[in-house]
Formats: sequence, C-alpha cells, structure tokens
Amino acid sequence: MATKGAHAWVCAPVLLGFLLNCASVVDSREVVLLDTQGKDYLGWATYTSPKEPVELPDGSETTNTGWTEASYGKENPHRIFASCNVRIPNVNNWVRTPFIDRSDAISVSIEIRFTMRKCSRLTDASSLQQCKETFNLFYFEANDDFANDKFPTWDPETYTLRDKVAADYMWEKTTDDNVVINLERRDVRLNPNIRGVYFAFQDEGSCVSLMSVRVFYITCPPLTVNFAFFKEVPAGSAQGQVEEYNGVCTANSVQKTPPTHLCQSSGQWYRESKGECVCMPGHEGNSERTTCSPCKENLYKWSEGAGPCLECPQHSHSTSPGSSQCTCQAGYYRAVLDSKSRPCTRPPSAPRRLIVYTATSSSVTLNWDPPNDLGGRYDLEYRIVCSECGTQVLYRPGWHGFNTTSVTLTNLKPSFSYRITVYAENGVSNISGSVASEYVIARTEASAKVMGVRRTSSSANHITIAWELPPSLEGDVTQFKVRYFPQHREDTAISKYTTSRNLTISEFEIDTTYIFLVSAQTSKGWGDYSDPLDVFTGQRGSFGEYDDEVSTPIGIVAGSIVAVLLCMAIATIMIIILLRRNRQNGSEKKECDPPYSHVITYPQLEHPIIGGLTMPLFPSPGSVHSSVRTYIDPHTYEDPNQAVREFTREIDACHITIESVIGGGEFGDVCKGKLRIPGRPEMTVAIKTLKPGATEKNRLDFLTEASIMGQFDDPNVIFLEGVVTKTNPIMIVTEYMANGSLDTFLRANDGKFTVMQLVGMMRGIASGMGYLSDMGYVHRDLAARNILVNEILVCKVADFGLSREIENDTTEGAYTTKGGKIPVRWTSPEAIAYRKFTSASDVWSFGVVMWEVMSYGERPYWNWSNQDVIKAVEKGYRLPPPMDCPEALHQLMLDSWQKERSHRPKMSQVVKTLDKLIRAPELLRKLAKPRPHNFIDPNVPDMTQFTSVEDWLVSIKMERYISSFLQAGVVSMEQACRLTVRDLLNVGVSLVGHQKKIMNSIQTLRAQLAGAQMSEGFLV
Repeated sequence: MATKGAHAWVCAPVLLGFLLNCASVVDSREVVLLDTQGKDYLGWATYTSPKEPVELPDGSETTNTGWTEASYGKENPHRIFASCNVRIPNVNNWVRTPFIDRSDAISVSIEIRFTMRKCSRLTDASSLQQCKETFNLFYFEANDDFANDKFPTWDPETYTLRDKVAADYMWEKTTDDNVVINLERRDVRLNPNIRGVYFAFQDEGSCVSLMSVRVFYITCPPLTVNFAFFKEVPAGSAQGQVEEYNGVCTANSVQKTPPTHLCQSSGQWYRESKGECVCMPGHEGNSERTTCSPCKENLYKWSEGAGPCLECPQHSHSTSPGSSQCTCQAGYYRAVLDSKSRPCTRPPSAPRRLIVYTATSSSVTLNWDPPNDLGGRYDLEYRIVCSECGTQVLYRPGWHGFNTTSVTLTNLKPSFSYRITVYAENGVSNISGSVASEYVIARTEASAKVMGVRRTSSSANHITIAWELPPSLEGDVTQFKVRYFPQHREDTAISKYTTSRNLTISEFEIDTTYIFLVSAQTSKGWGDYSDPLDVFTGQRGSFGEYDDEVSTPIGIVAGSIVAVLLCMAIATIMIIILLRRNRQNGSEKKECDPPYSHVITYPQLEHPIIGGLTMPLFPSPGSVHSSVRTYIDPHTYEDPNQAVREFTREIDACHITIESVIGGGEFGDVCKGKLRIPGRPEMTVAIKTLKPGATEKNRLDFLTEASIMGQFDDPNVIFLEGVVTKTNPIMIVTEYMANGSLDTFLRANDGKFTVMQLVGMMRGIASGMGYLSDMGYVHRDLAARNILVNEILVCKVADFGLSREIENDTTEGAYTTKGGKIPVRWTSPEAIAYRKFTSASDVWSFGVVMWEVMSYGERPYWNWSNQDVIKAVEKGYRLPPPMDCPEALHQLMLDSWQKERSHRPKMSQVVKTLDKLIRAPELLRKLAKPRPHNFIDPNVPDMTQFTSVEDWLVSIKMERYISSFLQAGVVSMEQACRLTVRDLLNVGVSLVGHQKKIMNSIQTLRAQLAGAQMSEGFLV
C-alpha cells in the first residue's frame, strides 16, 4: 500500500562531505489535478456489459447495474462509484474520469481509496468461480477533451493498462465497522507532447467501491545553489526516476559550466548539482553561495569566484563599489604580470660605488653596490651599456637581466678607454619611463699576447716551437708558459715554463695532432694565450704540419668492418631464436590436438576444470591468493545443506515482512521488505523466494547461490543478510538496492550523468570483481543486468547462480553448449569455444559492462544473432566506442578484449587504471573517434536502395521528422549521409534515443556506400 505526504529535506552536517550543496530548508509540493472528495456530483462516463437481464443458475433473473454513483458517509457525505455484480458472468463494466490536463507534469500519481468484498462470502459454486477480488486501472492520453460514450472504445486494446489492483483488506459482513478502506498509489509517466490524460477503472466481476480518487504530481521546490537558481519543476513519479533541469545564474554571477540539477521522484533535489556559476570580478558571494554582492569602497576582488572582497594593497585605492582592481597612487606602478593583490611599487634608485675592479689588455671587471631603494620589489636586475664596445665584446654573466653586482667585459681592444654605464631596473621601470644609472670610464692595458708561434724543427723524438713578443712587452716579461695537449683531449694538457722564446719537448704520442698555446707573464700577471698551433706528429718518425691529405682513414675503415660484423652477428642470433620458437610452437600444437587439451597446457591457469564445468578451487600454496580468504565451492560438499549451515546465517521468518513484489527471478519472486531482528535497527532488504512446486534441483541451486554469497564481504559485492530454510517458502535475504539492475537504471536515466560518475560506477564494479578474483571465484555471468545500484549510485556485483536453466530464451541472450547456456555477448572467445572460464574471461566480460555503462544500457552487438557475434569476434571485430566515450576508457575496453587471455589486464590493474583516471580527469577529455558499426548482420537493410529522405525515415520508423528534415534543407540521401549529432539538434531531433537511432542508420549508410563490410579499426 502506498502512502502520501510532503517530503522535506533539511541541511544538516550528518556526514561531512556528503551533503555538499545543501543551500536551504525547502519542501516538495503536491499539485492536485483531480480530487473527488468534497464533490457534490461526479457524473463520470460509464459503460456496462452485459446490459440485458441475465438468468442465474437458480432460475432467477438479475440485471448488471454497472458502476453506479452514490453518496457515502453520514456527517460529511461524498460521492463514490460502486460496482457489485459478482453473480453475473463475463462482467465488463467501465467508469472513466473527466479529461485531466497534466499542466507541467512529466508524470502523475493516482491515489485510489476503495473497499473490496471477499468472494468467499458467496455460497453458490458458479458465483464463487466468476467472482473477482481485483479491478483494472487504465489510462488514455489525449491532446483535447474529446471523449464521449463511444470513443475511446471501451476495451483494453484502446487504453493502456497501468495495473491490476488488489486489496490488502477485504470485508465479509455488511456493517460499516468491519469495512477497512484500502489506499493504493500508482505512478504514470506521461508523453510530454500530449496535453492530458483520462483514467478508467474496469470491473470484471468484483464487489468494489471507489471511495475517492486523487490525481496529482510532485514538484521539486525553487532552489538556489552554487549561485544558480532552479525554479520549481515537476518530478518524475517512477521510483528511482530523476529529471535533469537547467538553472540560471543569479545576479552579478557568470556561468562557469552550465548549471544543471537532478530532481528526484520524491520531490527532493539530488544532493549534488552539476555545473557552476561564480561571482563576477568586483563581487563577493555569501556563505550560502546564493547571492553575489558588490565590493565596498577601498575593497576589490580581481577574479571570478566565491572568494571575499579584499582591502586594497599598499599604495593603491578604489573609489567606487564593485571594483575589480585598485588604482596605484601617483609615482607608483603595477607591472603587467603582477598579481592585483600585490602592492604598487616604483623603480629602484641608482647603483652605488661603481668601480673598475680589474683591467687587462682585453678585459675589464666592474664592481658596485646595490641601490639604497629597491622600490618595494624583489626583481632587481642590471643592464650594461657600452657605446664604444663592438659586437665582438662578450659580457659575463650578461649585458642585461642579471642581478649580481659584478660584470666582466672581454674581447676589448688593448690600451683603449670605454665609457660603461650600469642601469638598475625592476618590473615597473619600463612603465615609469625613468631609469636610474651610474657610469665609469675603464681603460684596458697594453697587449701581452704572444705572437708568431711556430714549429722550428722536429724529429722522431723531439718537437721545437718558437714565438715572438710585441714591442710593448719587451723587457717586461718574466717567463713564458707553454700548454700543449692532443686534439679534443684538453683534460690531459701539460704545461711547461721557460724564460727563453722557444721550447723543445720529447714527450708525445705518434700519429697524433697536438695543440700548442703560449702565454707571457708580466708584472700585471699572465697575459692571454696565443693563437693555437696545430702539429701532427706523423708515422714512424715522419713529422710535419697537420694536413687532411696526410691523415689516412684507417679508423673509418676499421669502424665499418666492425659494424658489418656486428650486424651479421645480430642477424644470426635472431634466426636461431626464431627457429627455436617455431619448434616450440610445433610441439605445443601437437599437444593441443585432443579436444580441450589446450585448457590443460595453457600457462598459469587460474582455476582447473572439474566435471566439465569450470569451478573456482583453492589456490596453490604461494599463489597470489594464498594470503587472503579463499572461496570454497559448495559443490564439494556431499550435503549442500552443510554448506548452507557453514556459510550463511539462519533468520526466523517472523522477523521478515514482505511489502511488495519488485521482480521475478530464476527460482521465484524477488520482493522488497523489512528485516526486524531484536537488538538491531530495522532495515530494508530484498527477499528472494523459492517458487512453490520447485524441483529438488531448483532447491539445491537456490541454496548453493546462498552458500556462495555468504562467503563474500566487500563493499562492492551484494551482502547476504541470511536465509530462511526451516519454514516455507525458503528465502534468501540480501541488502536492498533501491535503483535495481544497472542496465535498467542506465536506460531510464540516459545521458543524465557525468563521465566521472560513470567512471565511478565502473570503478566500483571492478573493485568488487577484483575482490572475487582474489577470493578465487570466477563469476562467469558478469553483465550490467547482474549489477545492482543503490540510492547513492554504489554498484555491487550480484547473481551468483552457477547452474542456470533458461527456459524461454526469446532474446538469444545465451548460446547452448553441451555444458549449459552461455551469455555470448559478454563471454570471451575461449569460454565460448572450450567452456574455459577464468578471471581473464571475467575481465573480458567487464570490458563489455564498461561498454554498457558508457552507452547507457544499450544491447551489446545490437540485434546481431549469436552466431554472427561469435564469427565477428573470432575475426577480430570489437565493439566501437559509444557516443561521447573518452578515448582512455575505450582503450581499456580494447585491452580487456585481447584475444590472448594472458594479454588482458588483471582486475587489480583495471582498478588502478580507473583510479588514475579519477585522479586525473583531464585524461578523459579526449573523446574516442566514432566509427561505423560492423554490419555483419545479414538482417541489416540495404540503405543504398533508398532514393529519398522520406522513404529512408519511414524505413527506420522516424517518419515524424520528415517535415523537419525537408524544412531544414535535407532533401537528398547525400545530404543525409553527411549529418552529425549537432545537425540533428538543429533539425529538431532532441530526444537522445531518436538521435542514436538516426545516427546508427546514417553510419550504416556511410559504410554501405563505401562498400565496407567491417568497421574501420577495432580489429585486434
């Protein structure tokens, strides 16, 4: 039984970091569209069948009165409709509400208060057989109030059945004291393009009174969060349904990313909004992040954001509210790259005490002290200007942009005077237009460089060199230094000293070029070295000047010979390796000839095969799982009940209350309920029941699944609360997952999540599978349908049945083999061919689950047959990236679909990769390039046969857009072939599902026009 009530959410710091964007205390609101209570007259349209009198088995006649309007209650009577024709066979009585304008509603809720009489009150067998204890609820959508007594026709084919409504409480006696009014609520999602709806009630032989009918919808209240305003909007009615709405930035704020928010079916906004508005420069936000106010006088805020206004920095001020920066006072400046929060500054004063520290014939060194006033900055630099210096002059450490208080100028002329100016500058000097400086006159000394260095004689055991002095140095030289070394080996240089103007050396290598340098020492120190002299020592005592023609290219020839020999050796080694590898492959191939023998010889098997089925066993000592808890196969127990007792906890059935049926499973119904164990808080649980009449094998499989689940304890694996085995029906009690299976949840919320939220879902699934892999358990049926999602989007691995009996396989979801049925679209090639299930085959399945998540629950391989899927995968075809799929995620899918299972990543590596993407979201910005599907399916129509856009749209059941395409100028198939998703939006195709359908057809058309039989790429 459903109940009504306003839902309120209150901002409270219950879990830090959980309610991040709670802005204010607000309530949802019910907008009532129809309420029969308090009405004096209803006058609803009715239909009665049969209308003629009916003869009863006892010979008497009676007439079908149909639905009749009456008053109910003594003090405050109100109008009701009742139908009680339980003795008449084939009753078909209808009553219909007036036209209900849906207003802004996306979906509506209908709340029915009614009474129902038990059929057991009847005594005759014929009446008891045709008596019903339910009635049907239908609805019909229309744009206008056009209904009459004949149209819409009174039949189930014209209306849409919402539910067959049963009563929780039924009465037997006729006194009012024994009548309990039932309250049922049903939600109906409406077509947004249709204005309103009729509701109709069909009685097929029950005794029922409609006490009141109320139709309403819930709205999410107005909300301001992150400086974005979201107006009051209608919520979805289906459980777990969310609707995305756009917000607008508040006054004095600008959009950073488009603000959107999810309105939940409860009338509450989702805990986090997407997108953000931020305060404009010159405005600050309040602590609730709802309003942006201008900065006051002498306050400023330079950047966008929610930060506060700040006081103006030193030497600056602002004169008007809403200032984004402060103005510098006279004589102070702000550099272009300076932060607006830095004080205004001024240029430095001039350098102090500039002197010539040293001077030689070709260089001078200047020293000085820093300025007294740095101008309030720390980017002081110096610049040197020497007007007499030529371009050959070098400055060390440089002529500008340095901050040391010394500079050396080299390559100067001897006996020459230079005017050298030193400027002190900082970041605002060029803005101010004034630069302080100091200059000095520096004169170089006379040249002390030795000239005319030459070789005068040489033999097998000596070399003699000589040199000359410039006239200015005559009588001032005290000694000479001769420095020589083999060419390119200056680190082995030898220095010899002499007072004469020549020197003979006898220590040298033959066949070597030597470099000779000579320097003279005067009273002012050592002068510059002379120009270098090259001397080649020659061979076998033959000496002469170094000459290219004398040098024989022996080194080049020798190097070439060595290179050729090395290449030959490498080629020989590679040939030997290839021959050995071919011999090994041949021997392996021989070993694999018997059926399934490759499973035994496959390296590093994770789990061996037992009895024709792959079962997880104990890992060997020293394996990667030896340090963690290990999965134990319940099939190894002679008595399955022993495994249940060992791995599960028995729950008393009286502690369980079943509230509603939420689905059907392989063994029976799946229900929602409450678990109330004394001493523990009440909790919502999911309850699997074993259907009556189940076989003993069904019972053992049912308990085996419980024995498997009971061994797992991980945040991303469904948790087993306990089992009921001592009473009937047998039950498995697990934690309740509000959003149901992942595939259904994604399809219901297509396009409403960020990529990061989808990656978070994948990470949870991978973590759970990694835990199972470490336990030594192979899932074998990993798919989005077997992943459950709770109310905060945490994904958990579920469905651990090992043996499956799929009866009505209308979707071709499984492929029958000798060992059972296999879900082909999610299964690795080796598992399909040889029933070889390992952790690596689970990784393959995880890649398909990633594809399902990114495509929002699309069916893998679309409408291909199982045989087509098997053939395509074997040939190397892999699923293309879904729309807007990041390249990094599709690459991880392709890694998971490697044909060689040893090449696939471990599940732990998958978790690390997803963690990396979560920590570095910029890696998700690059989208994978969309590729056309692999049209291997023989049922794909030949798109090239269509000559007009109209015929093409009709063939894909999109004829509603014919006029839109023609008005947009898309009149030929060539133009249609070039359309993109953006073009479809411009044409007027706004529904995501329709965009996908049309784009898939366009991709088919492109591939067929190009003669493509396989998707370009994605062949591994």
